[in-house]
Amino acid sequence: MRKSIKFMAAAILGLAAVACSSPEKMAEMSENVTVKCEPAVLEVVGGEIEATVSVTYPDGYFHPKAILEVTPVLVYEGGEAKMEPFFFQGEKVKDNYEVVPATGATVTKKVNFAYAPGMEKSHLELRGVVKHKSKATDVPSKKVADGANTTYMLVCTKGKLDYKADNYKEIINQTAEGQILYQINSSNVRNSQLKSQSIKDFQAALEQIKANERMNITSTDVVAYASPDGKEKDNEKLSNNRSKSAEKAFGKVTKKNPVEAPVNVKSVGEDWEGFQELVASSDLEDKDLIIRVLSMYSDPAVREQEIKNMSAVYTTLAKEVLPALRRARFIANVEFTNYTNDELLKLIEENIDVLDETALLRAASLVKDNNQKVAIYKKAVEKYGSANGKYNLGVTYIIMDKLADAKATLAGCEQDSDLYNAMGVIALRENNLNAAAEYFAMANNATSKENAAVIDILDGEYKAAAQKLAGVKSYNAALVQLLNGNNAPAAAFKCECPQAAYLRAVAAARQGNASAVKSNLEAAKKDAKLAERAAKDVEFALYR
Repeated sequence: MRKSIKFMAAAILGLAAVACSSPEKMAEMSENVTVKCEPAVLEVVGGEIEATVSVTYPDGYFHPKAILEVTPVLVYEGGEAKMEPFFFQGEKVKDNYEVVPATGATVTKKVNFAYAPGMEKSHLELRGVVKHKSKATDVPSKKVADGANTTYMLVCTKGKLDYKADNYKEIINQTAEGQILYQINSSNVRNSQLKSQSIKDFQAALEQIKANERMNITSTDVVAYASPDGKEKDNEKLSNNRSKSAEKAFGKVTKKNPVEAPVNVKSVGEDWEGFQELVASSDLEDKDLIIRVLSMYSDPAVREQEIKNMSAVYTTLAKEVLPALRRARFIANVEFTNYTNDELLKLIEENIDVLDETALLRAASLVKDNNQKVAIYKKAVEKYGSANGKYNLGVTYIIMDKLADAKATLAGCEQDSDLYNAMGVIALRENNLNAAAEYFAMANNATSKENAAVIDILDGEYKAAAQKLAGVKSYNAALVQLLNGNNAPAAAFKCECPQAAYLRAVAAARQGNASAVKSNLEAAKKDAKLAERAAKDVEFALYR
């Protein structure tokens, strides 16, 4: 894909009507030939320099029996590039070249050169030879245009990458739970239930919570149920009574270790949800049939009757499942305050083994040294088999330009948008633009669109790049606006890096702001490569 941004400028070397009495006179009077080039300052677009050159031969200049050979040559530091010559002939020459009559004419030709380093400081000239019979006379070279603008090459080709979320939570919601069981059709709490293992475990959990400064009980739920056998109305009443007796029992259970948080008492009624959970986790032969009945019928009475119709099954349910649903649950809702960023940074130095997967991933995001990031992500992968850690490890390798390590790491990751984008960035850094474009298309997300815009810029498709970067505030977004003729975003782009300063200098030069050119170039020249570029950059030709 190639495109040139066109603007007209003329290199006019004089006009006069001359009657050439001989072909040799054509060489002598070449100053009367005028040349125009569009654009007047050459520009590299997509790795190519393209221009349209118009040459006007005045009346009486072209000898009727002469042949003129014209060779476009791009002269640059380190060499020159020549095109195949164009041939023109007078009216009496019996050949197949383009005829230029003695009365004069304008001929227009396209010129094209593949960019080579050094062409950013160059000029285009036309070299001619007049031929007549066996004689050949050189025509003085004509400078056509200066060149070549390479501003698009300022594009950042590192590519944008996204890390996977660490899923770290500053506050973790937890619960501690115990329960008491009731006898059938009873709401009395037996003393044995207050000494059950479930209650002992609950009390021990409360003690641990109170002893841990990171844990705080925010509220407690006392939830009472009835098993879903018998009349629904009776079970509602039974559940209500159990909630009252359970509330009193909770006070006894927490007497030695009071809970300083609201206690919410609730009566659920028939515990169909618990029934389904117990059946699903049981070894009952017909459990799938029972669960199907629950999904088919919403009326509790119909459900119960349908299950009772399976007499053998119901006997097992009455013995193994229903008693566990005659209960009240004590639930402590706990907030665990996780490690702060400062604590995480300290722990990775002093006691990294105490950190779980998400804490390791968050810690890796906090450190600035990429080698340290690698070590932490490796720890998460080795200890927890962390999928996000493995992907993030691959991304860190890309950022470090360790592309072989990145490929090996990402090879085992899930194929999703993030992975496709990361593989596209690797291809972009390897200058494999076709592969990169394919990966970015597969990723098809906001980040990959920004990266695909880089390829558009390199291909000279500036409008397409601008569409992909619409609404994005970035260095490349400011650059592509500049390439499309809008200097304002580049002039206002805020970043202290030398690259951004150079971009602002280009915008200032196009706006004719000499002081801004000077100040921004001073900042940009802190980078040796940019300083070298500025010395040759045609953008600053008027400011040197």
